Amino acid sequence: MKNKSSEASEVVILERCWVVEFRSKTDVSIILKFQSGEPDLYLEAASKSDCEAWAVALGEANSEGLRNKIQQLRKLIMEIKEERTSDEARQFLPSSQVDTLGEPQFTSIQRIANEPKLEFSLACKGLVAATRDRKLNTFIQVSVVHPAEHILTRYSSTEIVEGTRDPLFLTGVTFPPEYPIYEETKIKLTVYDVKDKSQDTVRTSVLPDHKEPRADTGRSFLGCTTFRVGDLVKSKEQQLTLTLRTSDGGKTVGTIEVNLVKMGEFEDGEMDHITTDAQDQKFLCFLPLKSCSCGFLSATCAHNTENLERMTDRRAKEECALVRECTAPEGLSGKDNLPSLNAVLKNPICKLYRFPTSDNKWMRIREQMAETTLSFHVPKELINLHIKEDMRRNQELKDLGELAPHWDNMRKSVIAHCDQMLSMYQDTLAELGKHTGSSFKSSCSKGEKTLEFIPINLHLQRMHVHSPRLKDALYDVITVGAPAAHFQGFKNGGLRKLLSKFEAERRNTGYQCIYYSPENTAKAKEVLSNINHLQPLISSHADLLLNSASQHSPDSLKNSLKMLSEKTELFVHAFKDQLVRSALLALYTARPGCVLKKPAVPRSSAEEGDDLKHQDHPSQIKRQDSIPHHSEYDEEEWDRVWANVGKSLNCVIAMVDRLLEKDNSSKIKEGESDPSAADCKVLHAGGDWYEQLYPLVITLKDCMGEVVTRAKQSMAFVLLQELACGLPQCLMLTLRRDIVFSQALAGLVCGFIIKLHTSLHDQGFLQQLHTVGLLVQYEGLLSTYSEEAGMLEDMAVGISDLQKVMFKVIEAKSEDFLPIITGRREHYVIEVQLPAKMFELLPQEIKEGKLLRMYPVLFNVGINEQQTLAERFGDTTLQENINQENLELLKEYYNLFTEKMPPDCLPHFQEQNDLKGLLENLHQNIQAKRRKNVEIMWLAATICRKLNGVRFTCCKSAKDRTSMSVTLEQCSILRDEHQLHKDFFIRALDCMRSRQTQGALNESDDPETGCLTDNKPTSRHFYPVALLLVSSHLLVVWLILSLALLLAKYQ
Repeated sequence: MKNKSSEASEVVILERCWVVEFRSKTDVSIILKFQSGEPDLYLEAASKSDCEAWAVALGEANSEGLRNKIQQLRKLIMEIKEERTSDEARQFLPSSQVDTLGEPQFTSIQRIANEPKLEFSLACKGLVAATRDRKLNTFIQVSVVHPAEHILTRYSSTEIVEGTRDPLFLTGVTFPPEYPIYEETKIKLTVYDVKDKSQDTVRTSVLPDHKEPRADTGRSFLGCTTFRVGDLVKSKEQQLTLTLRTSDGGKTVGTIEVNLVKMGEFEDGEMDHITTDAQDQKFLCFLPLKSCSCGFLSATCAHNTENLERMTDRRAKEECALVRECTAPEGLSGKDNLPSLNAVLKNPICKLYRFPTSDNKWMRIREQMAETTLSFHVPKELINLHIKEDMRRNQELKDLGELAPHWDNMRKSVIAHCDQMLSMYQDTLAELGKHTGSSFKSSCSKGEKTLEFIPINLHLQRMHVHSPRLKDALYDVITVGAPAAHFQGFKNGGLRKLLSKFEAERRNTGYQCIYYSPENTAKAKEVLSNINHLQPLISSHADLLLNSASQHSPDSLKNSLKMLSEKTELFVHAFKDQLVRSALLALYTARPGCVLKKPAVPRSSAEEGDDLKHQDHPSQIKRQDSIPHHSEYDEEEWDRVWANVGKSLNCVIAMVDRLLEKDNSSKIKEGESDPSAADCKVLHAGGDWYEQLYPLVITLKDCMGEVVTRAKQSMAFVLLQELACGLPQCLMLTLRRDIVFSQALAGLVCGFIIKLHTSLHDQGFLQQLHTVGLLVQYEGLLSTYSEEAGMLEDMAVGISDLQKVMFKVIEAKSEDFLPIITGRREHYVIEVQLPAKMFELLPQEIKEGKLLRMYPVLFNVGINEQQTLAERFGDTTLQENINQENLELLKEYYNLFTEKMPPDCLPHFQEQNDLKGLLENLHQNIQAKRRKNVEIMWLAATICRKLNGVRFTCCKSAKDRTSMSVTLEQCSILRDEHQLHKDFFIRALDCMRSRQTQGALNESDDPETGCLTDNKPTSRHFYPVALLLVSSHLLVVWLILSLALLLAKYQ
């Protein structure tokens, strides 16, 4: 015994003794009684709390307690030794016997394909507190002991249940399909009592082997227990009741129930317990500084919660039916769609919840997040297409031929700049090819140049609901950071502003180059694309025609002629545009020493068509040279060259008709003569067919070659003007637009593939897909203040550009199911590959290769503190304009849907709130221009789900704001569609937003971005929140005082 400042005056041996604590609230003394009969020892503490702490410490320091701890440790050591016996014995076996033994074999858990391996729920009863008066705030930490490694790994935790000794946890434990768990695996359950709830003391992580867990001063250990997975799986009642003991194994502190969960089975019982104790049990969930990018979403900002939760009032009144989200169980986990889905999704992380319904039943919710390989696959494919397109354009510029000095210098400058950009694209593609590691880009990497084409935090967030009386349902949301060029910055705004400014400046540079409108420039690119696509097809069909003629095959000849005629007509009509004629004239004026003839009046298309019909012999076709230099230019020359293609085709058609007619008449006569003589005549006729068609086909190819040469040069000259008028801004804007579009396209492809897989058995959706197209709704949460305004401008243009994307579903010919991207800027086709069994489920129109249209719409509502500043002192016109423009697009899709789809396509079409009423309500809310009107988001999301659309939720980095929106939407769906008990709405929301329930996170890493945060202050994100909590008047006063201080400082 000693005082704080003195030497030890007495030593007490705590052997065969017990501690007696006075129950009086005012008494702060305890008594040590000894079995030996020695006098009692009275101890007095400074306070009641110190007295309780001393009582616990003395009880644990007792020699009996230490002896129990030693016995428990010996027991654990013996268990480990027994498990390692087989491994150690292998060291003394001959090598031949060791080889025959192989690796240790563990018993796998039988499960349904693509379903979690193991899921269970937890509840405690009769927990014992250190002091009787204390109300426990408990949670369970789940750890895994792998049988092969014998290493304890923290896996996940439940939520904190406050104020009860019999907590029932709503958050369960789930192990994904790829997790290495076997019947021999041991699960350790550790129960903690949280004392200091003001600190984020509960951390869930997979600790590295070399790293010790950090001490948690805000929680105390209550007890732990361990069980084998095989015992739970093989138990008759699918339930284990385990005893919780202290670390020394001597004291029982309660029991814990482990219930095996299967999504296809219902759970009964204990609903009375939940209902009656609902008011006593409080659920405490620590909110993370940043939410998990994986999609187990959380929150940091109470202000944002208030804004987002305005939607819940209306949802309680309207109970909107979300249709087409229900899928048959066989569609959810069918084996046929696993290969193609696994090619797109990877690293799934699951969370399991059980929530009570309003009729005292349990419903089970599995929340799943998955990364996607498309985050890198789509950008790499797109960059590769950009490189090919730019190389082709540079070559076309070089093939323009001789130009006047002014134009030639301009061309050299353009090609030099284009080569620099081309080199940058190639370097970026090479760097992406070296990337190994995560399949998504974290938010802390958004400023890296080598990753600027990659979307930020692209994930699938899926909620699978199993209700007692309703069909299983899936609700999918794609979460992704706003598509924007973060590396290039937003000092001068985003694409929306930059493109408008660039177009205005380009009109004023006519003295340097010829101005062509964006429409004409796009037309020139389309003509060049058609040339590159159709010319090889026509040549191949012409060769097939000659091959059929050489084989004297009438049927093959007819089919080849039909294909040749169709492609040639498309080729001829591709040049029916005044732009080609005017560009040819402009190109001629750019030649050295050009002389113009009197302009001729362009003929009408009807006259041009008549020329094609009346000219049917090759001798009447006049061959033309290339565009003349140093001579008069005849504007009608292009008309003659262009018309010669059609005339050549007519000659081929006429010749084939004569040959077939002659063949039919000769067969009738030869049928009466000697068969052997008829065979000789057939061989001779085959040679005649080839000889008669060959010169006509060659003439057709030559005429087509002349048209291609002239058209390519004229359209390349148009592109030269576009580039020359805006160097280097034009190329930089193209780069920025490519970056934003790449991020947006990766998300769109992911959303389309997921929607297609989950709706393969929905014939109504498939009919809508090929008849109308797919609605893609983006929910933006960006503010219109500072840099986020530039991000919103980028995002608006990137999403609008998705209208130029078409999808095509094809049957996979190999085991590679990744999508194939073809096309050029402003026109891309995404070919989605499906296995044969899945492909057969599609309608005939889709199987025949019909292109599927996309209808992307964006509705943005800023909800953070920066939006408060924008609404008070800034400008929200950008957000209002975007919402108004996309409302018109949404109405256009709705009108198209009502025109082409039958009324019974959507079973819930006339339920409660029809689409027309929702659209009108959305229109009124957009026109109202209310501050932070989150009703717009709720209405747009509801309309999207009713129209079988794909949902996206985006903010700056797909973290805090995105997570809050998605979790609120999920809980609202559970309440409105699956009868979630009204008293458990907030608790369910807290469980989904709780960071401590997110398993498998590295403790030293930021849970969302992977960035190191050990040395960062834990309150760094709460400063803006505190600012928001101040009233608007105080905010104005604060700004005025700040301005006054700045003025005084510089006077």
